[in-house]
Amino acid sequence: MTSFKALRVHQTPKGPTACVESVRLEDLTPGEVLVRVAYSGLNYKDALAVTGRGAILRAYPRVAGIDLSGVVEHSSDVTFKPGDRVLATGAGLGEWLDGGFAEYARVPAEALVPLPPGLSLLEAMALGTAGFTAALALRRMLENHQHPGQGAIAVTGATGGVGGIALALLKRAGFTAAAITGKPQAAAFLRALGADEVIERARLDLGRKPLETAVWGGALDNLGGEVLSYLTRTVKPWGNIACIGLAHSPALSGTVMPLILRGVSLLGIHSVQVPRAWRLAVWGQLAGPWRPAAIEQRIVRAVIGLESVPDAAQTLIAGQATGRFVVRLRGAEC
Repeated sequence: MTSFKALRVHQTPKGPTACVESVRLEDLTPGEVLVRVAYSGLNYKDALAVTGRGAILRAYPRVAGIDLSGVVEHSSDVTFKPGDRVLATGAGLGEWLDGGFAEYARVPAEALVPLPPGLSLLEAMALGTAGFTAALALRRMLENHQHPGQGAIAVTGATGGVGGIALALLKRAGFTAAAITGKPQAAAFLRALGADEVIERARLDLGRKPLETAVWGGALDNLGGEVLSYLTRTVKPWGNIACIGLAHSPALSGTVMPLILRGVSLLGIHSVQVPRAWRLAVWGQLAGPWRPAAIEQRIVRAVIGLESVPDAAQTLIAGQATGRFVVRLRGAEC
């Protein structure tokens, strides 16, 4: 091909600006595998990059999009061959490497995962980085001996991509879950995903004591700040808190008393640079025993084209989205 469409972010005197334009393969960052992209997901990190609200991109211009699914066109790595269906999340895509908001992508072989049986290319990106992050959090909690008998798992930022999918995964893994949300009008949506209880965040008594009454078996937190501090004080003995996001604040205040007197563990979840064996195992779980029911119907908010990404990114930044935006590209018919 001579050129193809991509959404690239340029640095301008007025700040980062995103636009859909024609690019050539030689314009892309290097990678051993050329992928004809079928779908990508619009994640909060992508929204920050596209709107210029966050310092996500490490160089300009860059194709945004931290994940993708598609079909291999060419590979100089023997692990992959033309026609293979693959996906990629994190690994620097849409940050220091050109990402998934393009009809073609050059991807390092180490970052690619064969599409697991049981998932379509669309379903893979309906889950995408958000689903991978939620599943990685659940994996780490289970490795640290979290079990359903400890009680309900509190999920904050529950209408976001990670939080919503986490509810579905917890349900599949046998846990009960409480969705803590600033959008009580989304209660039906959250219950459909898997929430056993929906709690309005504004009505939550955060408390201030070093230890409050232990309520939760564990937690997955997407907010940071005072909500994360509250969770450390209210998780039951030997429970785990998966620290995933900082949508409200990067700050964490409190004492070490919950860690020492209750054995609470704070687990950091980093989904970008993940050992390949972990990637394969997590995607195997997502396509198998943890696979959410009715992925397209319950998780996908809308399937959009490249031209609609900037507006959808604004919606995401404004906190007005429930469910996932999936970006459809030219290879989607493959």
